[in-house]
Parts: sequence; C-alpha cells; structure tokens
Amino acid sequence: MSKKFDLIVIGGGSGGIAHARRAAEYGANVAVIEYGPLGGTCVNVGCVPKKVMWYTASHMYHLEQAANYGFDVTVNGHDWAAVKQRRDAYVKRLNGIYEANLDNSGVTYVAGAASFVDSHTLAVGGGQYIAERIVIATGGRPAVPAIPGAELGITSDGFFELEDRPGRVLVAGSGYIAVELAGVLHGLGSDVQVVVRKDAIIREFDTMLGEQLMEAMEKDGIEIETRVVPAAVEKTPDGLVLTADDGRSFGPVDCILWAIGRSPNTAGLALEKGGVTMDERGFIPTDKYQQTNVEHIFALGDVTGRAALTPVAIAAGRRLADRQYGGMDGRHLEYDLIPTVIFSHPPIGTVGLSESNARAEFGDSVKVYTTGFTPMYYALGDKKQRSVMKLITAGDDEKIVGCHVIGDGADEMLQGFAVAIRMGATKADFDDTIAIHPTNAEEFVTMR
Repeated sequence: MSKKFDLIVIGGGSGGIAHARRAAEYGANVAVIEYGPLGGTCVNVGCVPKKVMWYTASHMYHLEQAANYGFDVTVNGHDWAAVKQRRDAYVKRLNGIYEANLDNSGVTYVAGAASFVDSHTLAVGGGQYIAERIVIATGGRPAVPAIPGAELGITSDGFFELEDRPGRVLVAGSGYIAVELAGVLHGLGSDVQVVVRKDAIIREFDTMLGEQLMEAMEKDGIEIETRVVPAAVEKTPDGLVLTADDGRSFGPVDCILWAIGRSPNTAGLALEKGGVTMDERGFIPTDKYQQTNVEHIFALGDVTGRAALTPVAIAAGRRLADRQYGGMDGRHLEYDLIPTVIFSHPPIGTVGLSESNARAEFGDSVKVYTTGFTPMYYALGDKKQRSVMKLITAGDDEKIVGCHVIGDGADEMLQGFAVAIRMGATKADFDDTIAIHPTNAEEFVTMR
C-alpha cells in the first residue's frame, strides 16, 4: 500500500532536512527518506567531527606557545581514542536531535534507501511513497582512484573510523579535505607527507592562499610532493607504498588517505525511471530554482555539483521551500559571494573572486591590496606564523569583489566581512571603518 505526501525529500542531510522542515512549517505534508544516520556528511563524517579534530590539533599548537606566556606545561601524550569516543558520542546526540526536530516539525521520517518507480513514486523497502513534488538531496561520497591497491587506503570517512592515530601518513590530494586532515594528523604527532597531482594545493582558490599555506605547512614539517599521479599501492612488510606513474615511490607509511574529490550519491536511485538526467560525472544539473529537467523534481546540495558546502545546501533548501510553499515568488539562492573557510593550520577564509578571475571579468579596472604581518600572539616567542590578507577591487569606485585571508582567526573574522561585501562595500568603506586594535582583523581596514 502506498502513502501520499505533498513533498518527499530523499536525503536526511543538512539541506534535505532544512527544506523539509521549512516546507512543513508552511503546512506541507512532508516525508524525509534516509538510509544512513540523520545529518548527512556534515554531521557524521564532515564539518562537525572535522572541526572537533581541528580543535584537538589546535590545542597542541597553543601548548607549544604556552611557555612564552609563563606556563610550565608538560605534555604527556595525547589520547586519540578518548577524543574519538567523546566525538562519536557528540555526533550520536546530534543524530537524535535531528530526528527529534523532524518529529517536532511534523515531518515523517522513513529509514531506508529510496529508488524511483516513476516520476511521482518512490520505493523504500517493501513500501511505496507518492508525492506531488520530490527533492533529491542525497549528497556525495569520497572518491577513490581506480588503481591497483587503492582499497588499501582510506578516505575521509575512514579517517573518522580510526581507533588510533597512524604514525606515518601519506595524504593524496590537494583540496581542502587533504590540507585539513594533513594538518590535524601532523599537529597531533604523525609524520605526514602530502602528494598532489599538479604544482599547488587548493588550486580552486586565490593563488596567494595556496602559496602561503604550502609555505606554512612545509615550515611546520609537512612534506609536500608535486606532480605525483598515483598509479598503484602495494602492501609491504614495512608498510604501504604508493607508486606514481613516473616511477617514483612514496612510503612506506602506516596509512594512505585518499582526498582526491567527491562523487555524487546517485547510484541506486533509478533516476532514469523518474526521468531525471545526470551529467557525465553523475551529478544532477539544476536551474537557478533547483529544478531538474523534470518540472516537479528538484535537487539541492552536493548532489548538484555546485558549491559543496553545508550552509549552501541549507540556504538552497530553505529558499526552495519559501518559494514553493511560502508564497515567495522568485525566491532562490544566488551562488556568488559564498564565504568559505578552510580549517587548515593556519586557517583560511575567502569570499568573492580570486585575483585571476577578477582580472578576467573586470580587466584593467582591478586593483589589489595585500598585507602580511606576524600577529601579536607570537610576539613573545621564537616560533611564529605569519598572516597574509588580500583585497581585490574593481571599477572606479573600487568595489570589493574578493577578500582572502590566511592566518589565525581567519575562520571567525570572515563572516562579518562577507556581509559587508555582499552589501557592496568599497575600499573607501573599509578605509572609513575604525579599526579594532590590537587584532588581526584590523588589517583589513588599514590596508593601503
């Protein structure tokens, strides 16, 4: 026997739940179908546990500075297993909170894997569910290279399953997941080597950020090897060895961590039965209203291949509900000026265009301001970490079109600047703002 709803959301991650609850607030009869723990990637194997581990490693960096401030600190090791236990318990509590929130919002929670029967009908287990509208928010998963021995490595999902910290780690990848997990492992005592396919890390961001982060990581003791295309992994008596396509080998190590990108969770959905098309990588294309090629089927979040960030999925989901059920005609998410933070060591904050993209769009009207300095935090010691900032402006009025920072506090300071840039702030507006002294953030309003 089938059950009917106004809306069915496939995927109980941040975006899917945000859309479902907002639609239910407007009076829609909504169901969420999820085969895994509620909360999706972010809560279970992404933002939340990652930030816990970033905080964990950050404590080690702060302990290194403690003596400069008069503290006699002796570090007697680190209990990885204890942190994992507390972290997993925290995530489990969040799973329960998500389920309770669905119940409180009047959303029906269906545990299981959904697949299309037709464009209005989904099969879950032995039951069928019919809806006027369907939203696909199934997220993504870590990619693994198609090379011999790849299964000997782990992904970011496997990182959160580690019961003990591996002593020797090779991280393959150049994106934000690679640099974040490399920083965590190194900060807690692992010997870490990062191998990247090209010549730089975090290439999708402004080049200044990648250059500064690579310099900081190497100065901190992380080895970075460039132009490495993995060809095979072999298990030897001394550990795992990665062979590149040019014959170079790396290792032996205790752990190889693949951080080479993410793939969409579309397999098993039987999208063809719903008439939904995918691109060559399996992502679901949508228009600015999150609509697929089928009028009443929508997609949002990582499965669309656009801006794979939790707040983006949430914002897109809520706006979609506002438009469909809240009477806000034309309501949709603009995918520009999305602020992003990389929780590397040191952290990075960025919003707007990179310098190269700004010059491609605005040409000779682009003017760039940069500054680099050593934060006061390091004034009393010998081990220092520089901060670097860049503002990119365009036009006669020097409207700020890009804002980039690497250094302590970048993660927290960027949000306010993102608001200003979203509102169309100019360099003159920044210059006319009184600095908060002494802080790192004041450098953004004192640049010349």
